[in-house]
Amino acid sequence: MMSVQEQKVILITGANKGIGFETARQLGLQGHTIFVGARNMERGTEAEAKLRAEGINASFIEVDVTDQATIDAAAQKIDELYGKLDVLINNAGGVGKLEGISLPSTTPMEALKGTFELNVFGVFAMMKTMLPLLRKSEAGRIVNLSSGLGSLTLQSDPAFEYKDYKTLVYNASKTAVNALTVHFAFELKDSKIKVNSADPGFTATDLNGFTGIRTVEQATNVVVKLATLPEDGPTGGFFDENGTLPW
Repeated sequence: MMSVQEQKVILITGANKGIGFETARQLGLQGHTIFVGARNMERGTEAEAKLRAEGINASFIEVDVTDQATIDAAAQKIDELYGKLDVLINNAGGVGKLEGISLPSTTPMEALKGTFELNVFGVFAMMKTMLPLLRKSEAGRIVNLSSGLGSLTLQSDPAFEYKDYKTLVYNASKTAVNALTVHFAFELKDSKIKVNSADPGFTATDLNGFTGIRTVEQATNVVVKLATLPEDGPTGGFFDENGTLPW
């Protein structure tokens, strides 16, 4: 049985499905308190019910990462209930309405702006708003869901397994997420907060029409690990389940 001191208050965005839901499930089964962040109340409460059916202390909380008002309200609610946040997992994201692989020269500006609004500005808003609550934790952790496709080193390597996946809007947004990780980790280097990027791998979710080769159970391994890092764990890094990835 996990002690009260060991139990963490965890907020996961986009936790009503896919990797976010499985992450909530895995961390909830460890005994942590889970806030199921979701834009849609019906889907969020449905996810909450599924988790509670497994004995998990889960609660739906409305969070639309593109709507600052919902982020502020979520922070206020968590503050009122617990007075702190131990773990923020920035899982919510998407690829916009583009399908297939687009050339940069034919990518609509609106698609690039829309994807950055969700994948980058949304993550920034969550980190900035939740930071005061994370500072109140004895061991704050921020995990940003990224992708190997966001690695400039791997994308420039002709031997990279996914070198042909050059969808600018998604890849560039994940590169920017990695930049947020580096800069926030630097700012917080003398604090108890650790900030890292996680690559869950090519996972079968609705993001890719379930064409991924990995299960959500496999994908959550690295996320759960980074969310529960010990005091001597890394910060400002980019990891998959096998170790460090290049920027």
